[in-house]
Amino acid sequence: MSSASESPHGFVSVRRGYRPAQVDTCIAELSQDRDAAWERAARLTVLAREMEADLVRLRETLAQLPPQTYEALGERARQVFRLAQEEAVAAREEARQEAERVLAGAEEAGRCVREAAQAYADEVRGEAEERVRTWLLAARAEADDVRIEARREVKEGRGEALAALREVRQRTEALLAEQGREHADRWAREERATAERAAGVDAWEAERVALAEAALSEAKRALAEAEESARQVERDSQARAAELIAEARVREDRVARETERVLREHGETWDRVQAQMDHVRHSLATLTGRAPAE
Repeated sequence: MSSASESPHGFVSVRRGYRPAQVDTCIAELSQDRDAAWERAARLTVLAREMEADLVRLRETLAQLPPQTYEALGERARQVFRLAQEEAVAAREEARQEAERVLAGAEEAGRCVREAAQAYADEVRGEAEERVRTWLLAARAEADDVRIEARREVKEGRGEALAALREVRQRTEALLAEQGREHADRWAREERATAERAAGVDAWEAERVALAEAALSEAKRALAEAEESARQVERDSQARAAELIAEARVREDRVARETERVLREHGETWDRVQAQMDHVRHSLATLTGRAPAE
């Protein structure tokens, strides 16, 4: 049976205790670990202090910052906001111009139609009046011819002339009455046709005005949607800015807690290493009978 055994800490036991070389090696490794831990703890301590100082500066800067604007949210957010503003302005301007064009077109079309209807009515009225004048002149000329012929016949025979005159008068009166009826009928037909055309023009103009009003309503609706979209982009940007600030604060708290945890773990590790070294020293002192070196 071998006299050597292994301790819970990995040391091989010999007759008079642990092997000094192995103990020295272990102590050297523990010292290196301790130095590395202290160096890392020192670095972390410096980092923690720098982060605390940065945190203080950031809090002071945040307290001095003006209210959050889109200029502080980064180039991408500014571009989105500018694009939304430009689209809203362009949509508003386009809607306004389109409404003006539609209204101007409707007004111009209505004016042209009214002018054309008035010109046509004037032309029809002029033609009717001219025809009436022509008929009257023809009737007067015929009556004059009849009267001349009657006078001539009177000279030939008064009785025959008087009979002819009466016949001529009757024929003239009948002709004038017939022409008057024809003129009245024609005039009534022309007035009805003119009224129907005017009613058609009014209906067409009302339809164009209704279309223009519908286009204007659509333009107003598009403008309202563009403005609502711009407001939504602004609200989303503000919400995103608040989320970024909240995330920065969460990361700040997480780094602070991680730093404290690392420092605490290294402190506990060093305490365990120191306790183990003291135990080894006391064990060596017990075995060798010498006081442990400080």
